[in-house]
Amino acid sequence: MATPDFIRTIRAAAGNQLLWLPGVTAIVFDDEGRVLLGRRSDTGKWSVIGGIPDPGEQPAACAVREVHEETAVRCVAERLVLVQALNPITYGNGDVCQFMDITFRCRAVGGEARVNDDESLEVGWFALDALPALNEFGLTRIKQALTDEPAWFDPAATG
Repeated sequence: MATPDFIRTIRAAAGNQLLWLPGVTAIVFDDEGRVLLGRRSDTGKWSVIGGIPDPGEQPAACAVREVHEETAVRCVAERLVLVQALNPITYGNGDVCQFMDITFRCRAVGGEARVNDDESLEVGWFALDALPALNEFGLTRIKQALTDEPAWFDPAATG
C-alpha cells in the first residue's frame, strides 16, 4: 500500500515511532458469489483489498474508494463485518504502525476488474472454493463476511 502524504508529514516529525492508524478492508463479492482479490506489488502475494482513510474520510467511503482505485471495480459497502486492533508492524525502513482494521462486506455494482494503480500486479475474481494462497488476515475476513454472526476475537490473538 502506498504511504499517504498525510502520514509522510507525520513521519517527518514523529520519526519511526509507533503510529496508531485506521485501516479499512473491503471484502467485495460479485453476483456469482466470487470474491475480488489483488496480487500486491510490494509482496507479490494475493490479498483482500484495503487501505488507509484520508483525514475526515468515512471508513465505508474509503473502502469503496480503495476498491475502485486498485481494481477499477465500483462497489457499495453493504455492512460492517468486523473491527479489530491488529498487532504492530515494523516496516523495512524502521517505521512502526499499528492498525485498527475496519472490514466491510461490499457488493460489486460495475466496472471490470483490472489493475488500476501501481499497488497491484494482478486483480481478479475468485470462487470461494478456488482461492489463491491467502494469509490468515484475508481468510478470516472473507469467512466473516459470509456470515451474519458477530465476530469475537481473543484479545491475545494475533492480527
